[in-house]
Amino acid sequence: MKKETVLSGIRPTGFVHLGNYFGAMRNWVKMQEEFDCYFCVVDWHSLTTHPDTKELRESVLRLLSELLASGLDPEKCVLYIQSHVPEIAELYLYFNMLAYTGELERTATFKDKVRQQPDNVNAGLLTYPVLQAADILVHRATKVPVGKDQEQHIEMTRNYAERFNHRYGNVFPSPTAFSYDSELTRIMSLDGKGKMSKSENHMVTLYLADSDDLIREKIKKAKSDAAPAEPNSVKPDSVENLFGLMRLVSSPDTVENFEQDFNNCVIRYGDMKKQLGEDMVKFISPLREKARAFRADEKYLNQVMSIGAEKARNSAIATMELVRDAMGLKYFALKS
Repeated sequence: MKKETVLSGIRPTGFVHLGNYFGAMRNWVKMQEEFDCYFCVVDWHSLTTHPDTKELRESVLRLLSELLASGLDPEKCVLYIQSHVPEIAELYLYFNMLAYTGELERTATFKDKVRQQPDNVNAGLLTYPVLQAADILVHRATKVPVGKDQEQHIEMTRNYAERFNHRYGNVFPSPTAFSYDSELTRIMSLDGKGKMSKSENHMVTLYLADSDDLIREKIKKAKSDAAPAEPNSVKPDSVENLFGLMRLVSSPDTVENFEQDFNNCVIRYGDMKKQLGEDMVKFISPLREKARAFRADEKYLNQVMSIGAEKARNSAIATMELVRDAMGLKYFALKS
């Protein structure tokens, strides 16, 4: 029985953080065992907000190293760089003819980016969902693991697939967003002001590249609160955030001990953060060291990229043959 195809991508901007790991990468490692998976470093997407390419190569190789360190296996999934598959750009062009300015301007992520970078509202930013649709549909993927903020883009991808199929013939499936968990894991920043970010305040985000001492320092400075005045009180958001992090990396006994201390109004947040810091170091440091080892082996990274590009292109070329046939873009028979 043929496995369903999964596509997901990650931008090589900033540094991979704990939210990326628990929200996406950990699940990708599971998915590669069950599905036909394509995981893509989307360097073209990054240009919409980071047009300076001086550090792009290093960012791509660092991210690739961290994906490998997290457990992605090039023999079990197709791990590739977006710009190594030119067929994506061709499909992006065709889908742009099926996308309308009004719907693109109403996209929530576009509105957010306009507010964030009013001096760089480029056409690539506007058509970001179209390129994302090409990423997905060039492999005719049926499942796309995304967060809530990207569900509108998956709906738009279905729209482009349906418009193409209606106009030219049935080529594309209708992909859906999915997750292993009933609720996607959200890792909040250490100051409690939103999710951890690859590019915002670095001292409130835990990165896989952080040193042991920096991890301890960040957690020591994490926002907490006053001890509860009454037994079994509701935890403030900042305290619940600390417990959420502890549940990810600490033993159940450790979590239970601090839960009891909180419920009995005797919790010492300094002790809790010290323990959390040590447990976080034990969790992150092996990932960091594996990623460093992969990054130091550039010959292996080149091999991974080459194999990934070949596999991804084989899939994309097959799709584009169907696309060109459906659109009537084959004007003469090429000589063999």
